[in-house]
Amino acid sequence: MRIFLTGATGFIGTAVTVQLIAAGHQVTGLTRSQQGAEKLAAAGAQAHFGDLEDHDSLRRGAMLSDGIIHTAFDHDFSRFMANCEKDRLAIAAMADALQGTQRPLVITSGVAMGSAGQNRLAVEDYFNPEHQNPRKASEQAAMAALEQGVNVSVVRLSQVHDTAKQGLITPLIEIARQKGVSAYVGEGENRWSAVHISDAALLYVRALEKHRPGRYHAVAEEGITLRKIAETLGQRLNVPVVRLEPSEAADHFGWMSHFVVQDMSASSVLTQEQLNWQPQGPDLMSDLQQMRLV
Repeated sequence: MRIFLTGATGFIGTAVTVQLIAAGHQVTGLTRSQQGAEKLAAAGAQAHFGDLEDHDSLRRGAMLSDGIIHTAFDHDFSRFMANCEKDRLAIAAMADALQGTQRPLVITSGVAMGSAGQNRLAVEDYFNPEHQNPRKASEQAAMAALEQGVNVSVVRLSQVHDTAKQGLITPLIEIARQKGVSAYVGEGENRWSAVHISDAALLYVRALEKHRPGRYHAVAEEGITLRKIAETLGQRLNVPVVRLEPSEAADHFGWMSHFVVQDMSASSVLTQEQLNWQPQGPDLMSDLQQMRLV
């Protein structure tokens, strides 16, 4: 299949490119720069110039493909709500190009969208439209596309990790370095689910090849407590581990303060059954123990 891949030169997209090519697919990756085009060529993929706000370029890429995997997202969290809206519009543009076909569109969301509330394990067959996280806009766009007959699936990400990046834990590492302490809030018993980058990338390919609508969780570990994460970071960075009161979170964590008190535990039982997907990569603690300290 000829696959149009957004975010193709990013952390997740690069790994998805490798998995797609290994599975025998041709990859055309969205990029804004010549440097990105050269990176894609080195990986064995073709370049398609454009960006998430150039909807005409997205439609052209979609129309020339046999399927789409959408991993791109603007991770400037100072403009998080605006970036979620930008993602919604990008999904709508690509979905518009697929109307009247059965070509698959696989988009990206977060596992929190499958939780009925704080400390409730997120599951694949649930969507919380009242969730406070504005990333729900991505799934709302997918649902609108589904109502229009588009063959759309959702991959919900947990904390995607290797020894260089670890999802939202990466900014926690930077905060611990800046503040000189590794902190958690309250008892630190809220949990985050996690998956290795290689397993997440394979899941996108499996979801694409399933060729019918579905929601899938990129989750290898249902939940690791924030206290355990903070303790591991403290050990690796050689800084003290401290407990903060909820009232201290905003001053210490800044934009991360909303996330560090959230429970983002999630199940992937249905995903594993439906896609025959069995995570094989290292667990989160192993990667944190081996993380690059540069």
